[in-house]
Amino acid sequence: MNRGLLVLLLAATLTACSQAVSAPLPTPPPTVRQVVTAPATTEAPPAPAPAPVMPCSATARACVSLSQRLAWLLEDGKVVEGPVPTMPGGPADPTPVGTWRVDRKNKVYRSRQYDMPMPNSVFFYPGIAFHEGSLTEYSHGCLHLSKEDSERFYAALQRGDEVQIVA
Repeated sequence: MNRGLLVLLLAATLTACSQAVSAPLPTPPPTVRQVVTAPATTEAPPAPAPAPVMPCSATARACVSLSQRLAWLLEDGKVVEGPVPTMPGGPADPTPVGTWRVDRKNKVYRSRQYDMPMPNSVFFYPGIAFHEGSLTEYSHGCLHLSKEDSERFYAALQRGDEVQIVA
């Protein structure tokens, strides 16, 4: 092959290659960003727990719901204290359900039957009272209150005041 022809072919090839290399590359298609959202749920968020309901009549001065284990103090039919936690009697010694009147009060009382202290006792049924006691262990029919709540009930309730206990 002729050397001149070979140089010419080589030059043509190099020129073609250099044009191909320097030619702009095609622009890639724009990328589409996919936004992924959480699937819609049909479940509603959990509803807040209903507020405790004071179940007694407007004539009561003290109200207890045994099922809710809550107690209230009322004045002229309006709640002035509560709800506060209370612990009633257990299955062997249930707290009686009904409407009674405060019979007597004793700031420092000790149960002769159970040989246990019952501070801030407010008796409304034979042998049954509001008093300071455990909020985790059943009573023997009384209504246990915290120290602070028993002091408030003791101060607020007077002889003759109506006490309602509902299931």
